[in-house]
Amino acid sequence: MILESFIIVVYTIALVLILLYALAQLNLLINYLSAKKKTDTSEVFDFSNPEEIPFVTIQLPVYNEMYVMDRLLENIALIDYPKDKLEIQVLDDSTDETVESTFQHVQKLKASGLDIQHIRRTDRSGFKAGALKEGLKIAKGEFIAIFDADFLPKPNWLKQTIPYFKDEEIGVVQTRWGHINRNYSILTKIQAFALDAHFTLEQVGRNSKGHFINFNGTAGVWRKTCILDAGNWEGDTLTEDLDLSYRAQLKNWKFKYLENVETPAELPVVISAARSQQFRWNKGGAENFRKMMWRVLTSKNISFKTKVHGLLHLLNSTMFLNVFLVAILSIPMLYIKNEYAHLRFYFYFMSFFVVSTIIFFVCYWMMYKEIYGKGFKNFFTYVGLFFTFFSIAMGFSLHNSIAVIEGHIGKRSEFIRTPKFNISTLKDTWKGNKYLRKKVSMNVIFEGALMLYFGFGLYSAFVVGDQGGDFGLFPFHLMLFVGFGYVFFKSLTSKA
Repeated sequence: MILESFIIVVYTIALVLILLYALAQLNLLINYLSAKKKTDTSEVFDFSNPEEIPFVTIQLPVYNEMYVMDRLLENIALIDYPKDKLEIQVLDDSTDETVESTFQHVQKLKASGLDIQHIRRTDRSGFKAGALKEGLKIAKGEFIAIFDADFLPKPNWLKQTIPYFKDEEIGVVQTRWGHINRNYSILTKIQAFALDAHFTLEQVGRNSKGHFINFNGTAGVWRKTCILDAGNWEGDTLTEDLDLSYRAQLKNWKFKYLENVETPAELPVVISAARSQQFRWNKGGAENFRKMMWRVLTSKNISFKTKVHGLLHLLNSTMFLNVFLVAILSIPMLYIKNEYAHLRFYFYFMSFFVVSTIIFFVCYWMMYKEIYGKGFKNFFTYVGLFFTFFSIAMGFSLHNSIAVIEGHIGKRSEFIRTPKFNISTLKDTWKGNKYLRKKVSMNVIFEGALMLYFGFGLYSAFVVGDQGGDFGLFPFHLMLFVGFGYVFFKSLTSKA
């Protein structure tokens, strides 16, 4: 009975933590809905007055971006901003043939009158954070706009964002990510679904009440003095953007989030690329919890509620570990439920935790209808997408849990950037992309084993108990079986 008791305790704690996270999401939804009713009264720079237009530096941190480098440079050259108030830094850490082609492209743009530099380092110390820090040393701008290689800001982007810096307390203006290849595949659809929830519900929900949000690594602008005041870029976590965001806000800098300004970008179309991105984000989140937890808890500058939301924000990725624990233990729990009749009341009580799924369903629907509109057809589409997203997200739970555990215990790893593809239509192909990993990770084998494990869970529903089966967990195990099966087979078939 000791093992059974241990399983019940761990399972219950994980469910309670998931419920607490769901309640926090519900609070963000309430904040989001109240924020939508308010009008923005921010004071802004008058761009009709040349004296109010500040100098801006655009930084483009790149590393081996053969497939998107030309697209990036051509797009940035279209930015509509006074040329005497704009410089562009191409922070190129590349180690392949793109170094020469990028240099030639930069020279061509420079000849057209653009103030653009091709900046190279002798080593990649600090990875992206190191490149940004190096460029900052010579940046002429009061404000630093940052774009990753797959982002395509619209020509008026700076004129939509820079004016908000008239408020001298604002250190960052962040915009919402768009998705140029949202409908390419199931994988891109569910990535867009998750990111849309972050960029509507979470960013607005936190920002509207003055809680901490994060610069998302790209498609945003920093005040240069804010970066320096917060301690500059540091490369000791895999999410340097989240790290600097918290250090800045702990120094009382304000962040401005612009939901109505969309910056289009490309989603990973191959699961191996999505895996590397997910690993970096989730491990980096755990690393930042480890780094920032006590600073947030002991800060005298922020409210108790902001501390709670801040800690939950830093623990976002840790929810994958709780989901994984609930999933793994759900099959033993099915047998325990039917073996020990005196625990029936406990299991009836535990069914209450389905409310977590209901909360997520409602929160994500409010986000979805904000983007796509309401109506029966859209709701029907949403239901299918919601359960597809949840299934595949759970299929990633082993992979992401390993990332989270590594982050919490302080295991260091290299910054592995997400390969870009320049793919937006079904006619485009990723086959032969030179940056794709050639080997299948051992984790993929375990994901295949977990698919079989949850297949056993489906079988168990028919054989446990005396009343012809117990199907209470059948939908959950079906989603897990589908999710791990999708991740397993996609990972086998999408290697280069």
